[in-house]
Amino acid sequence: MKRLHMHVSVPDIGQAVAFYSTLFDAPPSVVKDDYAKWMLEDPRVNLAISSRARATGVDHVGIQVDSADELATLATRLKAAGNTTFDQEATTCCYAKSDKSWVTDTAGVRWETFYTMGDATSYGEDEVMPDAKPKSACC
Repeated sequence: MKRLHMHVSVPDIGQAVAFYSTLFDAPPSVVKDDYAKWMLEDPRVNLAISSRARATGVDHVGIQVDSADELATLATRLKAAGNTTFDQEATTCCYAKSDKSWVTDTAGVRWETFYTMGDATSYGEDEVMPDAKPKSACC
């Protein structure tokens, strides 16, 4: 079963944990000095927040899957639609070990499809996606 994923960059982890805990009426399942995550069933979402020196706001959205086969299926769909994906295998990010396939949609929104194999003791490395095609100038 798939789960919607959202990652939001926040200026203050403590304030954001308090806000989202109130919103979802649930504490986060993971809390670190620079990161927190909720794995919710209602709504079925993996919401992550971090203060990793990116611009505040929605950093990326995605779809979390339960198997490597589901990840391969999603990546194949994206490639069949003519999108270029950026694939990562056995990467450590957000205190988890995952395989990922990244794509940028037509509006410039970064999408992450991923399968998580386990926890990690460090945040890991932020992904470095190739730049999307430059937007054409108007007029």
